[in-house]
Amino acid sequence: MNQADHTYLQLCRYILENGTKKEDRTGTGTLSIFGYQMRFNLQEGFPLLTTKRVPFRLIASELLWFLKGDTNVRYLLQHNNHIWDEWGFQKWVTSSDYDGPDMTNFGLRSQEDEAFKAIYEAQMQRYQEKVLHDDDFAALYGDLGNVYGKQWRSWEGANGQTYDQIQYIIQEIKRNPDSRRLVCSAWSASDLEHQQLPPCHYAFQFYVVDGKLSCMFNMRSNDVFLGLPFNIASYALLTHLIAHECQLDVGELIYTGADVHIYSNHIEQVQTQLTRDPKKLPTLTIKPGVASIFDVELDDLQLNDYDPHPTIKASVAV
Repeated sequence: MNQADHTYLQLCRYILENGTKKEDRTGTGTLSIFGYQMRFNLQEGFPLLTTKRVPFRLIASELLWFLKGDTNVRYLLQHNNHIWDEWGFQKWVTSSDYDGPDMTNFGLRSQEDEAFKAIYEAQMQRYQEKVLHDDDFAALYGDLGNVYGKQWRSWEGANGQTYDQIQYIIQEIKRNPDSRRLVCSAWSASDLEHQQLPPCHYAFQFYVVDGKLSCMFNMRSNDVFLGLPFNIASYALLTHLIAHECQLDVGELIYTGADVHIYSNHIEQVQTQLTRDPKKLPTLTIKPGVASIFDVELDDLQLNDYDPHPTIKASVAV
């Protein structure tokens, strides 16, 4: 049985039945609960939801972007990944260098006004092309500040030194698998003002027992319909990659969320997903010759037997 979809859908039902209406930074509005935990047995399959299609290559390229320590969306655009476009775009259109049509509240306006949506999409395409081909522009408006890649691979301490948290975790697992210090944090209070988006998944910890690697990740804020399926698969992939390098099997993936919410403009989509029966989970294969997590490329990852229900489209709240 596919417990991953069932566990996720149970959360969706719980929010619809018990969530509180709350306003939010984006102006969209949410149904929200506070405090929720889910567990996924990675031995049962790779937890990429089957009740709607979730794009694995986007998840994988984003994770590899984090692991490279990169914070510039150019790498993502080169891999046809547009997950972070809106955040860089927002940085540009609110700057004094922007000379195009007014993009105030572009996220909401593009959903409500078809004429504006066409204008917005033209400006977004202009932004993407400039990031890809203009080095100076990319340096200014492609970089999102000290987001995940920086914190994971180059955490800056009060002493001015930088620390590679991922490398430390891998070395410590190999040296002392019983360690209770296999922790990575992306939440740096001194960097919040320098981040285009403060970390939503702000910390994670690994645990080794019986030759299996488990991971628990924590989220301060979570868009359940669009974001959470990505987060589950991303941390499952990270667990597989580190287990692969450390010659371990995979164990459990544990999610702990704080403000867990469904945006008001996603409720219909969630209800559609709830009508669907889960299918068999896919499996993940990592090319055997890849020794280091830092050498992994997209073609080294193979998702097997993924046959989900069709995509359910929804707009991201920015």
